[in-house]
Amino acid sequence: MLKKNEVTLAEAMQMMLQEFKLKSRFDETRVRVLWAKLMGKTIDTYTTELYVRKKVLYLTIISAPLKQELSFSKEKIIQLINEEMGQVYIKEVVIK
Repeated sequence: MLKKNEVTLAEAMQMMLQEFKLKSRFDETRVRVLWAKLMGKTIDTYTTELYVRKKVLYLTIISAPLKQELSFSKEKIIQLINEEMGQVYIKEVVIK
C-alpha cells in the first residue's frame, strides 16, 4: 500500500519531466524510436530528418517513390504513432 506522500515511479517520472520542462523533448525522442520500430529498418534508412513541432511530424525522405508512398499513408502514420504514444500527439504529417 502507498502512503500519502509516496508516488509510483511512473508518476515521479512524469512529475520530473514536467518540472524540468523536458516532456516535449522526451516525447519527440520517443517518436523517433517509434518511427524506426513502426516503419521498419528500410524506411528508417531513407528518413534523414524527423522532428515534431506543434503536433506536426516533419519527415525528410530521400527516396522519391517512398516519399510518394508515405504521402498516401499519412493518416495511417498518425494513427500508429498516436496509438503507441497513448495520446493524440501527432495531428498532421509533412513529408519533404
